[in-house]
Amino acid sequence: MNNLRNNSRVLIAHLSIFLACAFWGLMAPLGKDAMTHGVTGLDMVSFRVAGGAVLFWITSLFTTREHVPTKDKLMFIAAGIFGLVTNQCCYTVGLSITSPINSSVVTTSMPIFAMILSAIILKEPITGKKALGVLFGCTGAVALVMSSAAAMSDKVGDLRGDLLCMAAQLSFALYLALFSKLVRKYSVITVNKWMFTWAALIILPFTMPHVASIDFGSVPAKTLWESAFVVVFGTYLGYILMMIGQSTLRPTVVGVYNYVQPAVSVTVSILTGMGVMTLQKGIAILLVCLGVWLVIKSKSKRDMEREKNEEGNEREDK
Repeated sequence: MNNLRNNSRVLIAHLSIFLACAFWGLMAPLGKDAMTHGVTGLDMVSFRVAGGAVLFWITSLFTTREHVPTKDKLMFIAAGIFGLVTNQCCYTVGLSITSPINSSVVTTSMPIFAMILSAIILKEPITGKKALGVLFGCTGAVALVMSSAAAMSDKVGDLRGDLLCMAAQLSFALYLALFSKLVRKYSVITVNKWMFTWAALIILPFTMPHVASIDFGSVPAKTLWESAFVVVFGTYLGYILMMIGQSTLRPTVVGVYNYVQPAVSVTVSILTGMGVMTLQKGIAILLVCLGVWLVIKSKSKRDMEREKNEEGNEREDK
């Protein structure tokens, strides 16, 4: 009976991670299409933070209430700035400029940024495999950026958009390195409820005048549905599903699903004509994916300490 429950839990975790990455992969081409037919990047950011805050607060009414001390509530301000404000502003505005393919490929570089920052902030060891992964990943990212600089097209890519999407990954990696302990203290609903609330309070005073000026009557219904998908599936459900999977699966397994996002985005973008695949871009994608895979497969500080303890226990048993 216990084995059946465990297998069911693992299956749900795998399905949750896959759906989260698929939603994020679809979010790039659908969000891009919406931002070329009636809404801007700043409008989409406003929809995401405001919609996320409302949906997580509503969900919190039906879940166990957790007490959050004032100190932690204030910490969530900083977490919201790195994890949502800077991350979503840079990514969404970057997506509005560059191609959906480039934005999704750049997104997979986040584990590389996380590894570098973890080494600096959390003193995680850098192994040879990690260093090689960073080299491949950086080479692929540079090749992707160079192809965008030469093209300057929203179908092939744009240097400004690529750099903004890259800045978004750096911001989220900083969030993971600085606030991982804070996030682990509370449930996914509590964490996102406070982070989205602070993000909305920070962003909306600057963007609401622009949002209020939108003539929603002239915005195509398709654009509104695409925006709704970004808010509900790409933001609200995506965050919940990812954290459900992370609570059960090992980080290395979760990391492998990173490749679902660009696979979905590239396929949909090419089929709909929103993106163009070139040989240089294909090589860049392979290098980035190889780099991320090497970083994910390398051992963390915790893994090394666990192995060291296990070896010590084996010697004692002998």
